Parts: sequence; structure tokens; C-alpha cells
Amino acid sequence: MKIVVIDGQGGRLGKLLVEAVKDRIPQAEVLAVGTNGIATATMQKAGADYVATGENPVVRGVMDADVVLGPLGIVVAHSILGEVTPRIAEAVGGCRGKKILIPMNSCGVSVAGTQEMGLAGYVKLAADQAEAFLRGAR
Repeated sequence: MKIVVIDGQGGRLGKLLVEAVKDRIPQAEVLAVGTNGIATATMQKAGADYVATGENPVVRGVMDADVVLGPLGIVVAHSILGEVTPRIAEAVGGCRGKKILIPMNSCGVSVAGTQEMGLAGYVKLAADQAEAFLRGAR
């Protein structure tokens, strides 16, 4: 099973997601893709199996992903201070994999009905959902 974690800026969310996935679903292959080198390096230190940086690695990486994890902004062109290109947003939004996205203030998008909580709470929920999905509770 392939999980793609995408993040930008400093990669803090991506780091937490990689750590949670590696802890909860150790058999999963984790590809971490940063929209910049700092985010990529941060996720690499967290234990991702593979890392890459930039638009094309996102586009190619999500093609066969079972699950995609990251901030909500990865499906919104020009979000995360412009780091998400239209091509990234289209690739993530159109990929066949289950998308488990976390609302973040830096994305400039809010979702009505979501519960306000800290980053650790969102990461736990995302890891729970990814684990349940991959175990067949789709």
C-alpha cells in the first residue's frame, strides 16, 4: 500500500503525518513530497521511505497512491502562499486514492462543519481514517 504525504512551507504537518503513519501502519510505503526543499527535508527526517520535491513528483506520486495525506490546500490552486500550483491541485483532486485532508489556516480555505482542534488532534484523526481505509473499512 502506498501513502503519499504532501506538505509545504516548513513541513511540520507533513512530519507529524509521516510519523503517525509509520507508527500506525508500518507496512505502508510512504512517499513524502514537499512543495519546497525545507518541507521535504523535514519529512525525510521523520522517516519517509522516499522523498521528492516539487510539482512533477506530486503529479507522478499521486497517480497510484492508495491514500494521500496533507493540508486541505493541496487541492486549491495557489494556496499555501502560492506553493500549490494548478497542476498540483488538479493531480491531487483527480487522483484515484483516498484523500484525507487537514484544514489549515495557511490554506485560506475553511470548511463549515469541521471541528476546531489542535494540529495533534487533526493528525490523529487523519491517521485513524487512513488506517481504517487501508484495513478495509472504506
